[in-house]
Amino acid sequence: MRFPGGRVGAGVGGLGLVGGAIYLVLQVLAGGGNQTAGELTRVIDQARQQPGQGYAQPDISRQLPAGPSGSCRGVDSVNDPAKFVVCVETNVQSFWRKRLPEFGSSYHPSKLVLFTESTPSGCGMASAQTGPFYCPPDERVYLDLDFFRELQQRFHARGGDFAEAYVVAHEYGHHVQDLLGTDERVGNDREGPTSASVRLELQADCFAGVWAAHAVDTALIAEITPADIADGLDAAAAVGDDRIQRAATGRVDRESWTHGSSKQRQRWFTTGYDTGDPNRCDTFASGAL
Repeated sequence: MRFPGGRVGAGVGGLGLVGGAIYLVLQVLAGGGNQTAGELTRVIDQARQQPGQGYAQPDISRQLPAGPSGSCRGVDSVNDPAKFVVCVETNVQSFWRKRLPEFGSSYHPSKLVLFTESTPSGCGMASAQTGPFYCPPDERVYLDLDFFRELQQRFHARGGDFAEAYVVAHEYGHHVQDLLGTDERVGNDREGPTSASVRLELQADCFAGVWAAHAVDTALIAEITPADIADGLDAAAAVGDDRIQRAATGRVDRESWTHGSSKQRQRWFTTGYDTGDPNRCDTFASGAL
């Protein structure tokens, strides 16, 4: 991925994983953290079912709003990782601000919170172990930049600028679902290969692909290459439930899936990217999985 004036294929920046609950990876493989992955998953699920419960905004350690148009020239994930993520966030939100009214809903921004070590959120304590996630009660995306480096080392995936961009686009896909009320369809159907939780995550993957198909239109991104798409697909494969479970336990338990398999995640990102049409992202349709 290249921003106007920037390098092509600049830097590595760590593995960009694609999932609203990718924190499961580090919790399973490394343990630790102030809150277990299961506890945080339950908090987020409950928040999706009961939005707007009067959550008091926390004292955020570092909160970055969207940058002005043109501020992304020459930036990459190696020389200025924080600015790179904000540039992608700006681009993604600009896209959905234009497209969401087509679906009968207005778009309002979701703030990006970049932090180190830990910070409070409406879904509990966010830390390096929680990974990137979208929190419905405060409508914010939380991300520790060290996450990319750590997961690249653990999973030996190539990462890259676009893999990181894919993570951001996926999380903002969850914000779109929140605005549309799609996340309310999860209910208690939270585990299994065809569960509503899996369908929600795969739709966010598809939305990330839709954004990628139109990213160049905003002029903040000058080019997306086949190598970039390959990096995104590699990231999608890295966070499939089957691959995570096999790495952690040596076996695959389909009935405990919450995000979908590696192939499913790649398939739905590709669907979004090839069509550029959010209407093609109906993972809840009969036979979609």
